[in-house]
Amino acid sequence: MTIKKITVPDLGEATEVEVIELLVSVGKKVQENESLLVLESDKAAMEIPAPMSGIIKEISVNLGDQVTTGVEILTLEIDNGQEIVAEERSDKSVSEETEIAETKEEADRTEGKSNNCLNETTSIAIEVPDLGTEDEVDVIELHVKVGDHINADDSLLTVESDKAAMEVPSPSSGEIEKLLVKVGDKVKTGSKIALLKAEVRGNNELNAVKGHGGNDLEEENTTVDPSDSEKALEGSPAESLLPQDDNKEFVAPSPRAEVYAGPAVRKLARELGVDLNIVQGSGAKNRIVKEDIQGFVKRRLSGIESSGSVNFGVPDLDFSQFGQIEERKRSKLEKVTALNMSRSWSSVPHVAQFNEADVTDLEKFISEIKTEAEKKKIKLTYLPFLLKACAKTLAEYPKFNVSLHSSGEYVIQKKYCHIGIAVATEAGLLVPVVRDVDKKSIWDLASEVLELSSKAKERKLGIEDMQGACFSISSLGALGGTGFIPIVNSPEVGILGVAKTEVKPVFIDGEFKPRKMLPFTLSYDHRAVNGVDGGLFATYLTKVLTDVRHLIL
Repeated sequence: MTIKKITVPDLGEATEVEVIELLVSVGKKVQENESLLVLESDKAAMEIPAPMSGIIKEISVNLGDQVTTGVEILTLEIDNGQEIVAEERSDKSVSEETEIAETKEEADRTEGKSNNCLNETTSIAIEVPDLGTEDEVDVIELHVKVGDHINADDSLLTVESDKAAMEVPSPSSGEIEKLLVKVGDKVKTGSKIALLKAEVRGNNELNAVKGHGGNDLEEENTTVDPSDSEKALEGSPAESLLPQDDNKEFVAPSPRAEVYAGPAVRKLARELGVDLNIVQGSGAKNRIVKEDIQGFVKRRLSGIESSGSVNFGVPDLDFSQFGQIEERKRSKLEKVTALNMSRSWSSVPHVAQFNEADVTDLEKFISEIKTEAEKKKIKLTYLPFLLKACAKTLAEYPKFNVSLHSSGEYVIQKKYCHIGIAVATEAGLLVPVVRDVDKKSIWDLASEVLELSSKAKERKLGIEDMQGACFSISSLGALGGTGFIPIVNSPEVGILGVAKTEVKPVFIDGEFKPRKMLPFTLSYDHRAVNGVDGGLFATYLTKVLTDVRHLIL
């Protein structure tokens, strides 16, 4: 074993920077390129990575210290093999610089030697790429089998998180030598999924392809432990990260306070869906650290079962005594949806406001611009107009465009307008988000709705496609029915449920006339919205849908 001193790398123009976050502790084993600490200059924050794998033996700096280029920050215990590899890399760099200064004859001779390495065949371990989260995901589909010849970027398998599904591509062309996972296994960022027999050109390309897979070939022969695939990702992604001591009094911050947080903290907040504007920082200068995020999530999840299951209070029965049955394992999406719906229904005091909008003129308008829509290759429905009308109404009644602070002391007023649209898929209900609805035209919204719906049904939605909604719309118009009560998608405070249009006699100007009526239900969180505000919102929305000319006012 060898002790290696790790120093602050070249900081460029910055002369002195502050240590704002320590990401490791003494005794922790770190991997190459894993972040060690966060430094902040007067312009930006940056993470310092580990130059090699090893064990942290000593940390030489503290939070708040001012450091400069070359200052020792910690010592790392590494094995001699890694040191030799590091020295070889260094020697190679020096050698390359020397070769540049040598004669052309020597350069040609060197090139001739390197050509002897061309077309080398090697076994490469392919790993799950960065998923943007440290949580495990399910392998739901394999697209290849042993012996298949594939090209670079061909899909190998599909994994599913609790929010979306994504395909994992191959980093290189070659032949599938071995599959290390099967459908139903749990994997995470960095998990080995397959061995690829690839043909590479020389050492540089070999190293580049290996870099995609992570470790050297001695480690690439490892297989996935079958026991790992049996472990279900039951609890909250933040459950295992939560600090034990969280009894200190929480003081709610001002939502307008400037946020101070390092890149690692911001990444964790994005993964957990936490708005940093409403998190109280406990670090120097009120800086938000990881423990603040974890404590915030713990408070939000208090009272929610850690198993991720929903206790419906109904005892399990042996239904086989009544007849033939089949037991089907629920997908992660189904389980997460059930948990979220149960949590929203039990924690949010719902109020449902029922109304009808006369959409006779709207339907006529859609028919009149049908030819123009066909030229644009757009299929117009009510939904783009519903989106625009909701955006207009949210601007008129901003009490619906808020979220409640966990302390109960504040509401977070949102200055943007993103609206979620419920899409039914074979895998379950997904709610992609249409962003900046208030700034887009009907044509833009129609195109985006079609695109998001297609991505949802093809399981190609990314996590970013399903975050940030201020309000949601759920439409069952195509299925019929006169109405339903949608569940508020907390932390939003409102959702619109749209049923099927129906021709009804409406008394207008002293006589009954046939009009096309669109029934809808407005559900809202009574903690944030009063009944009067709900009634005003529904009435204004009805007016806009009845006469869409209000959309341009």
